[in-house]
Amino acid sequence: MSTSNHHPKVLILTPVKDGARHLARHAELIEALDWPAESLSVGLLEGDSRDDTYAIAESMLPRLRQRTRRAQLFRRDFGFSIPPRIPRWAPAYQIPRRAVLARARNHLLFHALDDEDWVLWIDVDVIDYPADVLRRLLATGFDVVVPNCVTQWGGPTFDQNNWANDGATTLSDRRGTATMRLDSVGGTMLLVKADLHRDGLIFPAYRYGAESSRIRKQHPLGGKGEIETEGLGVMAADMGIQCWGLPDLEILHANE
Repeated sequence: MSTSNHHPKVLILTPVKDGARHLARHAELIEALDWPAESLSVGLLEGDSRDDTYAIAESMLPRLRQRTRRAQLFRRDFGFSIPPRIPRWAPAYQIPRRAVLARARNHLLFHALDDEDWVLWIDVDVIDYPADVLRRLLATGFDVVVPNCVTQWGGPTFDQNNWANDGATTLSDRRGTATMRLDSVGGTMLLVKADLHRDGLIFPAYRYGAESSRIRKQHPLGGKGEIETEGLGVMAADMGIQCWGLPDLEILHANE
């Protein structure tokens, strides 16, 4: 593992769509991270936005470059949008939406990853987390690990893509437990050992794992596999990697 002052190199990656209102806070939280600048890099991918996300992200690059050793912005439109006033979690749009998000994550990963040891995925609408969150995730020694994403401190899990037991158990169900084995992971914040990505651990833009015992049997996908971050969790298991969650390490998601 390459190190700088004994700190592994970490790449923070964030795909962004219509995230203009969250970008300033996203930068503030990165600036506040308890991690040295010479061991931290940032990559953003904007696509299909209907607001000024790209322009704002571009204007933030000098600021982020003051805090990191490298900050990059990429653009890729996928031609996908959900009609106005339709929530992004509407069942009819789940598979196509998640497929595009998986493609965006992979595109960003393949363009931004250089010599880093770890990749820390953070969604732009995560609005608060402890300054030592990266240290605490790395301290577990796990190759794939997530915190508990909530919309109010001490509240129920927001990122329900972090689950076990056929989707029946989330991180908030295991509060008071230091660690929890997960069959699936979400992407609100997700730490992955970079060599696993290099070895082929990606975000499937298709139903993955139809033969796996890890997939949900009672699910809109009909037990035919998992997609995007959940597909990555199943793929990790196929590679012999156990995913983990930290029920009591909370991060805060915008309540919208």
